[in-house]
Amino acid sequence: MTAFLIICGLLALLVLRVPVAFAMGGLGVFLLWVFPLPLNAVPQRLFGTMDSFELLAVPMFLLMSNVLLKGNVGRDLFAAVQSWVGHWPGGLGIATILSCGLFSAVSGSSVATAATIGTVTVPEMTERGYGRPFVLGLLAAGGTLGILIPPSIPLILYGVVTETSIPKLFLAGIGPGLFLSAAFIVYSLVYARTGNSFEPAPKATWAERGRATMLALPTIVLAAAIIGSIYLGIATPSESAAIGFVMALVITFAMGRMTVPLVKKAVYDSMKTTAMIFLIVAGAKVFSYAITLYRIPQGISALLSDNIDSAGLFVLAVGLVLLVVGLFLESISMLLIMVPVLFPSLAAMGIDPIWFGIFFVVLIETALITPPVGMNLFIIQGVGNASLSEVVRGAFPFVLILLATAALLWFWPGMALWIPNGW
Repeated sequence: MTAFLIICGLLALLVLRVPVAFAMGGLGVFLLWVFPLPLNAVPQRLFGTMDSFELLAVPMFLLMSNVLLKGNVGRDLFAAVQSWVGHWPGGLGIATILSCGLFSAVSGSSVATAATIGTVTVPEMTERGYGRPFVLGLLAAGGTLGILIPPSIPLILYGVVTETSIPKLFLAGIGPGLFLSAAFIVYSLVYARTGNSFEPAPKATWAERGRATMLALPTIVLAAAIIGSIYLGIATPSESAAIGFVMALVITFAMGRMTVPLVKKAVYDSMKTTAMIFLIVAGAKVFSYAITLYRIPQGISALLSDNIDSAGLFVLAVGLVLLVVGLFLESISMLLIMVPVLFPSLAAMGIDPIWFGIFFVVLIETALITPPVGMNLFIIQGVGNASLSEVVRGAFPFVLILLATAALLWFWPGMALWIPNGW
């Protein structure tokens, strides 16, 4: 009964449009006051949340992402990939997904990936006759790769909350990230071959390919440096993010695309996003501390263990709950509210926490392109100057692909676990 009342209280605050950070933090403080517990535990929890070396990676990756965004490197990535595959049937769709995958490897952000690549590809593809719903849906889905292909901000937060190895989570994201990229490309090829009239991009000459590839090469080297330094044990995720930020500044200034005012704008945008994420993390930490004292996670874990006797049914139930919750909460809030409640049940069900993190992020990706609060839908709506119904219609096939990938992850856990376990 207590758990039901707390959940209803949180939902009521969210329905009243109280910001997620203050809804969770305020309710957590109220629960601690009722317990009763000395409220000096609240600032201790808040300080403990912010005083985390792993969380330093979040503002650093955001800074790097915003510098690259302001430096228009997305245009270089798309131009390079397009020069090689743009003349194929559906080649611009392939170029879009490959560009999203490459930019994901340096941004860690779904929103930044969708906005950066979308600015370049929406006008290019629509001018060549691709259907607008398809173009918008392709970009909304391609942007979700930003939170699965490492480095991923949600995976960093999952690792901090659950005390799971962040490098292993990054390694586990590679397989599903490549699989989803391939699935999106296959859908683009099928779409191109089913009678849709469009004009292929002209075939680039070898000289044009060379010039375009050379312009994109610094960003590709940056991605390799970030990922390689983490996987080879040379740097932690936080250190590699700081290195990436410095390299992004050097690259964009060297290319003549960065100015001091643009750096200030990148810092300001990163500061706003960082403050939002850290406030949500702090509020979630207070809330999770409170519900732990009330033994709610343990109660839910016991309830699931007593009534669900197989890991398959547990994962199915979790998947359904996350799909419903994802209709109303954005990705970071969804992760920070649900993970502390669900995580204690994993050991009893024999579920690998690394695998569960990837499964959880795939479902977050699905939430990013489902209404009414799918963040990528609104980003692409703004970038493409489109109606929300157009974006939703185009994104629907990709929702099915993401759900199929989540199901495949259950039947084939090696998709996520083969690389981290064999590393």
